[in-house]
Amino acid sequence: MTLLAAIGAAVLAWIAALGRFTIFVADTLSHIIRPPFYGAAFGRSLIQIGYFSLPVVGLTALFTGGALALQIYAGGTRFSAEAVVPQIVAIGMVRELGPVLVGLMIAARVTSSIAAEIATMKVTEQIDALLTLSTHPMKYLTVPRVLAATLVMPILVAVGDTIGILGGYIVSTQRLGFNAASYIQNTVDFLEVKDIISSLVKGAVFGFIAALVGCYYGMGADRGAIGVGRATKGAVVAASVLILAANFFLTEAFFNT
Repeated sequence: MTLLAAIGAAVLAWIAALGRFTIFVADTLSHIIRPPFYGAAFGRSLIQIGYFSLPVVGLTALFTGGALALQIYAGGTRFSAEAVVPQIVAIGMVRELGPVLVGLMIAARVTSSIAAEIATMKVTEQIDALLTLSTHPMKYLTVPRVLAATLVMPILVAVGDTIGILGGYIVSTQRLGFNAASYIQNTVDFLEVKDIISSLVKGAVFGFIAALVGCYYGMGADRGAIGVGRATKGAVVAASVLILAANFFLTEAFFNT
């Protein structure tokens, strides 16, 4: 009975946490469409999430595209299929690796930052100060970050896809002996509009998840330094898992035929 009680308590706690998160999501969506709107906070979030994420996104995509080209070429030589490198690099980066890697990098960089910042504001009673000044914390802290991440993530994903394909192009033409013009032509011919749309949609969804989870864990942090650390760690883990799960369902929705 003790074991069953422990299992039941864990299940009930998980359901309660899911309910709290669902309410937080619904509350956030309701505040997005209602005034007031803090443009300055939104602009700062755009810069922090978008512009300052470009270096890590670019480097991650560049090396991933190069490594992908090497792996595909090494595997293709076993079946005399080395010529498929441009096509597989393009579809791999645009459909899956680009959005997922950018999403995980944003979860590591942005989600952790948002959770730590808001949790620290809660610990130092800055959120209580906002309430004293008749400023709704969700309108001022959550909505600008969620909107900025949702809007800027497709751009980051497009940049990551392009640089990833560029990494494969550099490795293929400089190391593997591919013709540059032929490589570019094969890449352009193989990609479809649906591939690009799916990549951008994934980016928007991943950005929404990353910012929302960071805000949720930050708002729910316990008092003290330990609470800030736990909120940051939990936010990164939850955002990463949700991004991977969302990627599966989005891939199923776009490419189930």
